[in-house]
Amino acid sequence: MAKLKVDGKEIEVPDHYTLLQAAEEAGAEIPRFCFHERLSIAGNCRMCLVEVKGGPPKPAASCAMGVRDLRPGPNGELPEMFTNTPMVKKAREGVMEFLLINHPLDCPICDQGGECDLQDQAMAYGVDSSRYKENKRAVEDKYIGPLVKTIMTRCIHCTRCVRFTTEVAGISELGLVGRGEDAEITTFLEQAMTSELQGNVIDLCPVGALTSRPYAFQARPWELSKTESIDVMDAVGSAIRVDTRGREVLRILPRVNEAVNEEWISDKTRFIWDGLRTQRLDKPYVRRDGRLQPASWQEAFAAIKEKLAGTAPEKIGAVAGDLAAVEEMWALKGLIGLLGSTSLDCRQDNVKLDPTAGRASYLFNTTIAGIEDADALLIIGANPRFEAAVLNARIRKRWRMGGFPVGVIGENVDLRYDYTYLGAGTETLSDVAKASKGFFDALKKAERPMIIVGSGAVSGDNGAAVLASAAALASEIGAVTEGWNGFNVLHTAASRVGGLDIGFVPGKGGLSFADMTSGSVELLFNLGADEVDIAPGAFVVYVGTHGDRGAHRADVILPGAAYTEKDGTFVNLEGRAQVASRAAFPPGDAREDWAIIRALSAVLGKTLPFDSLAALRRDLYQSHPQMRSDRVEAAAIDDVLRLADKAGSLDHAHLGSKLGDFYLTNPIARASKVMAECSRLASGETLQAAE
Repeated sequence: MAKLKVDGKEIEVPDHYTLLQAAEEAGAEIPRFCFHERLSIAGNCRMCLVEVKGGPPKPAASCAMGVRDLRPGPNGELPEMFTNTPMVKKAREGVMEFLLINHPLDCPICDQGGECDLQDQAMAYGVDSSRYKENKRAVEDKYIGPLVKTIMTRCIHCTRCVRFTTEVAGISELGLVGRGEDAEITTFLEQAMTSELQGNVIDLCPVGALTSRPYAFQARPWELSKTESIDVMDAVGSAIRVDTRGREVLRILPRVNEAVNEEWISDKTRFIWDGLRTQRLDKPYVRRDGRLQPASWQEAFAAIKEKLAGTAPEKIGAVAGDLAAVEEMWALKGLIGLLGSTSLDCRQDNVKLDPTAGRASYLFNTTIAGIEDADALLIIGANPRFEAAVLNARIRKRWRMGGFPVGVIGENVDLRYDYTYLGAGTETLSDVAKASKGFFDALKKAERPMIIVGSGAVSGDNGAAVLASAAALASEIGAVTEGWNGFNVLHTAASRVGGLDIGFVPGKGGLSFADMTSGSVELLFNLGADEVDIAPGAFVVYVGTHGDRGAHRADVILPGAAYTEKDGTFVNLEGRAQVASRAAFPPGDAREDWAIIRALSAVLGKTLPFDSLAALRRDLYQSHPQMRSDRVEAAAIDDVLRLADKAGSLDHAHLGSKLGDFYLTNPIARASKVMAECSRLASGETLQAAE
């Protein structure tokens, strides 16, 4: 720790702090453009100048000078810095005048207007006039893809975007070319950016040089209602803010959550919003004479009741998709139980995960933040770059710290960090030491090793054996000890952990997801499962949001609410129960899914014991108290050890991700024009610049 004075106030801070961080600790506000807490220090905007007592007779850049660089007074007085002296005020005014020399006066038409750091700081620290009379410099706009719009004349060369793509995203797609007046930020060959995290440069840009292309000219920030919510595009559960105007979602931004996503979100999370209003189901439909025709709620419920009257309980089943909230799964589970069936399943990817084996057998036990405490990693059958892009950025962050060997069994793909490729199949998992003795030794020597098992590796007939073998390997290398559980399952669906937690899996004598969708039931309730084909023969009741595959196969469609249109609980891959809040209302006659199921239960004469969301949650919390808070409760390591005891021989199989197209994984994404453009670009098709 180091002691110093900031504007006469004595404080004590860690000795690795910069002057800027020390000033903030003391409550002093320091303007900045290039400095960012999660990026390396560049020190090129000079807006953060302060005066250092006993230092050189000129201002010092507080972002690039550490507190340990300060000198005490001649008689041992504490080092001292000032943030509000005449010298500092004049220096900041001079820097701001330089920054505005070439900046265009297009605030009225700039999408950054109203939330622009340059505007705010020019108002607080600038002067009211300019002495510059010459022509301003102009820079040609660059095409860097369908997501990020560039107006590079506004750029102040803070290089935040360059440092983000290189350090966090892991690919050097942006850089500074030229010198002096000719300096420009570009992708060098003006190709589209390929990173799945590229949209974060929009938030990082302190001026309007990089803005959201899909959001361009849609709204001003003061027109929007802002709702804090949770992302459901993957199982990470990133904290987001949904901005709406009226009934429309116009923008999705990240919120800071140090334990989950820090302040980053993936491009699918950020740009999915146009799919929320396309191809929506806004009224019930009933199939008559082979065609789906609009119907009233009463007619839709009557059709279900009529079919149910002649169906035996063992021929009734229910499946839940990837975007289902815990509340509607709990309601549907209750209804299926009252109808006398035990056939229900939330595992549409056919993963062999069983809640009876304990929570530790299907959670990301290390936790996302715990990745930074690990010192070795083995990835089995997963591609975290696309399955959980923000989590992959956390792995890269730990890798950049050093001393973190990474090994991969599965696909040999670019994960944005170096790793040892061990092999592609189950034979490698059976004998990791044979595949690479050097890496295996490093794994065994590590104090806190991690194993990440992808959902693709534990799906199919071989899934249970692969999961047990991974648990056995975790036990062998010392990844499961008192105080450290390094056994992790990487889910790809937001609903999966919540479904497993509440037991939305087949009961005694019940049918699995694969059995129910292959024609073994006569009446199937489909709660938003759109990524599977349902065999002919079954009468399908689809509760969902979009006219996707599930709706096309349905005999009765009951229009539900998307994740931005309802209050719902989602449990992320580490077991953290989080609540997504309603930011808008469903279109037309669509209703919240739990309310649809509750109303249907009354028509069927099997009324569920709740008539409000609060009552439903009381019922849910009574059985599953962990749903009440977002605190992560450590699962018992004995679950992993018992699983390891079941390990046996493995059939030969390739271990790889089964995610498919990253941009088109759910009905909202498939309805999005922006996601379709990204998918075409990722598949190698040539895109023309939008402008």
